[in-house]
Amino acid sequence: QVQLVESGGGSVQSGGSLRISCAASGDELRHYAIGWFRQAPGKEREAVSYMSNKGDETYYTDSVKDRFTVSRDNAKNTAYLEMNSLKPEDTALYYCAAPELGYVPDGLWTRYWKYEYWGRGTQVTVSS
Repeated sequence: QVQLVESGGGSVQSGGSLRISCAASGDELRHYAIGWFRQAPGKEREAVSYMSNKGDETYYTDSVKDRFTVSRDNAKNTAYLEMNSLKPEDTALYYCAAPELGYVPDGLWTRYWKYEYWGRGTQVTVSS
């Protein structure tokens, strides 16, 4: 069973950048795809990005395409979400998650219930 811990969140102005990390322990991250999700107060959890365990498949929600980049360093047991050109609407608690199966079936990466392992989140706040 893998444990996940996010870090790197913070407060930035609109147009700024942040890189958040997801460190894994208890198992090797290379066995798992990683999903990034976010949740703003009063809103539903939203899928942001996905990367397969080998890094050969990546997906993004439309609102972050061309601004966010997901990556992973399996040797460091860590995944990353690089966020550029941040907007106030990106403000949320960001989570990384991993599926117990190691992957999420095609077309289902946005379904948060397909992920059994979750971190506690890291807060990203973007001011205008």
